[in-house]
Formats: sequence, structure tokens, C-alpha cells
Amino acid sequence: MEGGAPFLRLDAWLWHARLARSKAECGALIEAGGFRLNRQPVTKAHARIRVGDVLTFVRHGEVCVWRVLALGVRRGPPAEARMLYEEVPLAE
Repeated sequence: MEGGAPFLRLDAWLWHARLARSKAECGALIEAGGFRLNRQPVTKAHARIRVGDVLTFVRHGEVCVWRVLALGVRRGPPAEARMLYEEVPLAE
């Protein structure tokens, strides 16, 4: 087993965070482009996401910046999903 900080696949984490209805839909969103992980473009659903990472993407026409607070172990209710990240305010 590989050492280092624990991680989760990006598509699984987005599904836990309830960004889309299915893990496959999350993967399709990532592969379509428009996601950045720690300022680097990412188009692979299997990209590793860790606590402390910053995810940037466009949702409903607005730029969202989320800092990962937890990886999550399941897809829970919306209130539980919101505890996986914090929204980072955009600098103006």
C-alpha cells in the first residue's frame, strides 16, 4: 500500500458531496473539462483528491471554489455532504 495522505477519487468525492446524481455523471462532468484541482486542470475522474485540496469549477453559471474538509465514506444527506467542503470566497 502506498504511503502518504489518504485520498479519494475525484468522481467519488463529488458524488459524496452531491454535485450530481450518480458517480458516472460526476465522472462525465470531470472529463468534459472545466474542473481545476489546486489550480491545475483535471479531466480524469480517477484524479486523487485529499483534505486541504482546492477545487474550482463552474456550476449553474457561477464559479465555485471549494476547499476539501473531509473525504467522506458514503453519500449521505445534503447536510452531511455540505460538511465535506467549505466555499472559498472569490477575491474581488
